[in-house]
Amino acid sequence: MNKWMIAFLAAVVAGGWWLWNSDSGSNWKDQIYSYVDNRDIVTLESKYTPQQIIDAHKGELAGKDKKEIREPITKYYPYLLLDVKYTEDNRPREGSVIWGLTNGEIVINTATWETTHGFKDCLECEASSQDFKVIQALAKHGGSMTFDELQKDLKLEREYIDPMIDSAKRKHLVVQKGSVIKLHFENPRFIIQPQTIIKQQMVSKPSQSADKVSKTYSRNQIITIAKAAFGNDFKIRSEKEIFLPVYTINVTNPDGSIYSTQWNALTGQPFLKK
Repeated sequence: MNKWMIAFLAAVVAGGWWLWNSDSGSNWKDQIYSYVDNRDIVTLESKYTPQQIIDAHKGELAGKDKKEIREPITKYYPYLLLDVKYTEDNRPREGSVIWGLTNGEIVINTATWETTHGFKDCLECEASSQDFKVIQALAKHGGSMTFDELQKDLKLEREYIDPMIDSAKRKHLVVQKGSVIKLHFENPRFIIQPQTIIKQQMVSKPSQSADKVSKTYSRNQIITIAKAAFGNDFKIRSEKEIFLPVYTINVTNPDGSIYSTQWNALTGQPFLKK
């Protein structure tokens, strides 16, 4: 093998390594993972069947009119399960985080499917760790602070804090009225530990029989925003894609129109894609 061939192969390997670890390679990387792991998917175990949900909400779904409830459809929404280490009150902690690959939010408790609110916007604008310092400081104080209060909380000189505020304003994460800086979210929920309370077991299901919903965000986007949000002590030890079963129940109205609802198979409650 001559030196030109060796140089060419080295360039190919280096280019492939860069693409694999870059944001631009995240989409096809997800496709490769999907192809390699196409035998089974891991889902959170359903607690309710479609019929149980129909029986419990028949009045709401069908009412007194001559409405026809169609055969329910099960779809699987993708989430990223992260095994993590972090610190809380300067003490080491370990746990698991379930992060939505369609809605961009963290699941706080699988028993209620309560989620955060605001991380989706941070994903969309590619919020940095400096942006998170600003919005988390505001979140701790009811979502609003004067410039002096924010500066005191962050313990930074004006020459450092001004660019941070400007960045958060450009990304529409905060708004400023005079000296008052406010979070630009309705009912934000940022102040949490990176920990999901998981009440359900996980089971395997053949991939071929699962109707999987397309992802909105890549694993790389989720991991990048998680590291920005939770600081230097946050460490992702492993990751795995898991799925939430969601029932689509369609109802045909007397005029022929179709009313569609979605239900969380773990909680038996409406599934809201926030």
